[in-house]
Amino acid sequence: MKNSGTKGSETNSGIPVETAYEKAPAGFEKRQGKPGEFPFTRGVQQDMYRGRLWTMRQYAGFGSARESNARYKYLLSHGQTGLSVAFDLPTQLGLDPDNGRSKGEVGKVGVSIASLADMHTLLDGIRLEDVSTSMTINATASILLALYVAVAKEQGARLEKLSGTVQNDLLKEFAARGNYICPPKGSLKITTDIIDFCARELPKWNPISISGYHIREAGSTAVQEVAFTLANAICYVETSLARGFDVDAFAPRLSFFWNVHNEFLEEVAKFRAARRLWAAIMRDRFKATNPASMKLRFHAQTAGSTLTAQQPENNIVRVAYQAMAAVLGGCQSLHTNGFDEALALPTEKSAKLALRTQQIAAFETGVTRTVDPLAGSFYVETLTDEIERRVKEYLDTIEKRGGVVKCIETGYIQSEISSSAYHNQRAIERGEYAVVGVNKFAEDGGEKAAVFRVDEKLGLERARELAAFRARRDAKKTSNSLSELTRRLREDRNGMPAILAAVEAGATLGEISDVFREVFGTQVEWTGI
Repeated sequence: MKNSGTKGSETNSGIPVETAYEKAPAGFEKRQGKPGEFPFTRGVQQDMYRGRLWTMRQYAGFGSARESNARYKYLLSHGQTGLSVAFDLPTQLGLDPDNGRSKGEVGKVGVSIASLADMHTLLDGIRLEDVSTSMTINATASILLALYVAVAKEQGARLEKLSGTVQNDLLKEFAARGNYICPPKGSLKITTDIIDFCARELPKWNPISISGYHIREAGSTAVQEVAFTLANAICYVETSLARGFDVDAFAPRLSFFWNVHNEFLEEVAKFRAARRLWAAIMRDRFKATNPASMKLRFHAQTAGSTLTAQQPENNIVRVAYQAMAAVLGGCQSLHTNGFDEALALPTEKSAKLALRTQQIAAFETGVTRTVDPLAGSFYVETLTDEIERRVKEYLDTIEKRGGVVKCIETGYIQSEISSSAYHNQRAIERGEYAVVGVNKFAEDGGEKAAVFRVDEKLGLERARELAAFRARRDAKKTSNSLSELTRRLREDRNGMPAILAAVEAGATLGEISDVFREVFGTQVEWTGI
């Protein structure tokens, strides 16, 4: 793997790069189509950002619900146009903050949420009908969505007006991240329960954000990111269809979440290729007839794995270039990382600067004036075609190996990601892949960035708050609601109505997650890959 511009250079995915491109690949115009039309290579809307900018959705959450609420209001006051909630590890893993396994992790990488009272505090003063909210949550997505809906109902919001997303992508957790509770079969049941519930009750809500981001963060190439993510998406559609859902009833609300890495033009081509692939899969494989079912709508986030603790101000530049690649690639919403995130949680100052990065791209650079401005570039069109071809090869291999769940169970996908991560790291160590400030133009010492820390006392405070909440609730009503949830899940019925009833009855996130463990079992990490 060598930097572009050197003899025999290639992209991060190992695609050879010619010194110059004299013509576009044959037939590229047909494969592009028009903006807003099948196969959506050029974007999912006819006028893209001329009609509406992407949602500037800065990912935030830390400590207590009260602290995170203050950060959301701060970002909204500075021009953020959508909320994006980060949850701490206990919340992601279905553990209440007073659980012994939560010790030392409460509020550290996101906000601690365990009860309806916590969700009230998190969203205090924010009208949920008026804001789009993304919640990056997977194993406990059904519970957090139920808490959000419960607060919205108490606000008097019309559920059909609520807009936002839950990530709800468990397969990528097994492949690349590890924050799961139940085995794949039970996880797919809960995931598709949410898809069904949202199709009926929350028509403007995205019930899943099928995520390549964490696959890329684990070390995959751009090609692998698209291939494994689309393989997961195929599995979700197949599972939903097996439950009798109509493809055009749920597919228009499926959304995706991509990483934006450093290889600028490869990233732009990646987004274009992914749209084209998904459109064909939905039309040809799943026989969708609604064009909205074929549109790959996506959120993008700049690559956390590219941020360096050395010379952290360099990250400001990295993030700006990555953000521009997402915009030129046609994202529907975007998060830009704080420059200090290789060191700690972002400070208010770095979070605001990250938001300003998006605003400068939107209002000063002029790239929003026309749709797909890099279309027709000989190099970009060649990359788009080659990424598409290589992704198809991976999808064929996954099918031959028995599908994505089988490939995760056997460790095939994890092994492919790990191999790419290893080779990339070795290339950095050998100096073949430059990282400015680390293996090129490095400096000794230098000014230290101010870092943000979560108070270690938070775990004890959250445990006391949760004890007080349990003391206030109607214990019998809570117990009955959990019994009803258990019954519905054992009967293979949609669990979402019972989860909503349980949170309204005072059940905590940990208690509902314990029902999942009881009914579906607990997944242990695979070894021997």
